[in-house]
Amino acid sequence: MSDEKAVSNPEQSGTTLTKDSAADGEILLKVTGLQKHFPIRKGLLQRQTGAVRAVDGIDFEVRKGETLGVVGESGCGKSTMGRLITRLLEPTGGQVEFEGRDITHLSVGQMRPMRRDVQMIFQDPYSSLNPRHTIGTIVGAPFKLQGVQPEGGIKKEVQRLLSVVGLNPEHYNRYPHEFSGGQRQRIGIARALALNPKLVVADEPVSALDVSIQAQVVNLLDDLQEELGLTYVIIAHDLSVVRHVSDRIAVMYLGKIVELADRESLYKAPMHPYTKALLSAVPIPDPKRRGAKSERILLRGDVPSPISPPSGCRFHTRCWKATEICRTTEPPLAELRPGQRVACHHPENFEDQQPQDTVLLSVAKEAAELVPTEEAAEAEAGGSEEAPEAEAGGSEEVPESEAERAEEAPAAAGEAPGTVASAESSAAATDDNK
Repeated sequence: MSDEKAVSNPEQSGTTLTKDSAADGEILLKVTGLQKHFPIRKGLLQRQTGAVRAVDGIDFEVRKGETLGVVGESGCGKSTMGRLITRLLEPTGGQVEFEGRDITHLSVGQMRPMRRDVQMIFQDPYSSLNPRHTIGTIVGAPFKLQGVQPEGGIKKEVQRLLSVVGLNPEHYNRYPHEFSGGQRQRIGIARALALNPKLVVADEPVSALDVSIQAQVVNLLDDLQEELGLTYVIIAHDLSVVRHVSDRIAVMYLGKIVELADRESLYKAPMHPYTKALLSAVPIPDPKRRGAKSERILLRGDVPSPISPPSGCRFHTRCWKATEICRTTEPPLAELRPGQRVACHHPENFEDQQPQDTVLLSVAKEAAELVPTEEAAEAEAGGSEEAPEAEAGGSEEVPESEAERAEEAPAAAGEAPGTVASAESSAAATDDNK
């Protein structure tokens, strides 16, 4: 997505916004302290014995015309967050504001008029379409539910939408099983765009598709944003896809946002150690260039359970820079550089925020063994600046796989645990419950 791309907004009487001006424009969505805890009940009386903290206090803003990418491991709360801001789930705490209006606890009836402005594209194109309905019925459902009568009739408008997303309008009377995965995802996109929404939340829109189809769907979303002036929140595993489509990127870990920055800053100089580990796992498709990859960071240990997350910084149990303050004090999501916010006491590529705390935890010393030699030595010495990249010999390992959640957690949180630490791996698992 080009930074200079013009984004036309029909509601602004034909005026045009560039991506840069959109970044400074009006706030469309504002999230403050958002939480979602799924209760765990046991016994004959179904008493609550705990809770899965799927989303545990996140803050961010989305401006008109921009695209916010959200990345993180399976089970970190990305999809739950998407369902919260579209009000498909009731938040446990916090606030969601859309166009300045608090929609956090609106009832189903109160939310119905707002469904025209907030839509969602689901991850699995096979389960998100009713197999008993024709494509015309599926894409035309929003018009009937909202009582909207488009000019020329619903059928004509549905056929126009099918044409917009690259499908044959003559397929109006076909059923979902007659289409491929990529075509079904285009049908889902057509349904989401039926009522000209202002905000579209796309929950891993290409992860269930063949690689040859992913680029087509991503380019389609890009083109539609330019034509219709849409605002996106795109949830994804693949950092390459996120880099292509996003203006800003939020990195989530265990229900928290650990870094939020614009695209260029995040990829050139990540500040949070977890972000650096994710970026180090991005595979290089050209075998001749794999030797140029200077480091691969293999995270030691498992992701803690969201039922009982660790104290302080939640990443300290796997971080090679963790000290005592990381274990006891939760770092705030602070803006260390213009447009780049990070929650870390000892950030990468920036001065140390807690220079007096230099004694590494035992888990950090173990994790440092898996970090390039020069950086590990600096971490042992309590250094705060980024060490030169070490020659790692092109190891192909990726971050450690995620721990299995407690048996109650996946069903409650709506996000099944995956088998990879980041979807930069081509073997990224598909969350069945999304």
